[in-house]
Amino acid sequence: MTKRCRIAELLFPPKCAFCGRVGARGACRDCESRLPRMETALREGASYGRCAVPLKYEGTVREALLRFKFGRKQGLAAGLGLLLAQCAAEELGGEFDVVTWAPVSEKRLRERGFDQSELLARAAAEQWDAKPVRLLKKKRNNPPQSGLGAEERRGNVIGIYEAVNAEKLENARLLLIDDIVTTGSTLGECVRVLKDAGAQSVVCACVASANIHTHSDR
Repeated sequence: MTKRCRIAELLFPPKCAFCGRVGARGACRDCESRLPRMETALREGASYGRCAVPLKYEGTVREALLRFKFGRKQGLAAGLGLLLAQCAAEELGGEFDVVTWAPVSEKRLRERGFDQSELLARAAAEQWDAKPVRLLKKKRNNPPQSGLGAEERRGNVIGIYEAVNAEKLENARLLLIDDIVTTGSTLGECVRVLKDAGAQSVVCACVASANIHTHSDR
């Protein structure tokens, strides 16, 4: 744990991201034993490459992410980001130097008041005593991915992201963070844009993996 994290915990004691028990970092012992973990914590896809993902998007994990995103429980980012960071370090350690995230649109940001993937990126990067860098912008608010088939999901995200802070992208080795991966269409489009803008490599990390029939609205 970094010095910054230790100071933050003195001021704001950590809570379990799933049951709220005070004093637990990430997940308390009881919740830890019941979490629906991925059989393999490293997903691979043709469009996005490699993605570290510790949990399945079901049960208590789905409930926690829904509270986080739609219940305005931004404080859950700390615990969820810790679990994400631990998985990324184990599966992708040494493969990235800069942390960034897949952003929501300006419209969604105004409606929700925060970008859930940015909060996760900040919480994860804090474990390495670093700060994430904004490298993508979502140009428009596309329809939700939930309810769409795999091919429709791919078409729904084409051309909606653009690179920003181009000077920080040249030859960068990036960790791209998002909350949930389903088909990987969003990650794949973000990876493509980042590489086209000059990134040397991009690996990904998400809190949970969902199947295409599970609601995972951004």
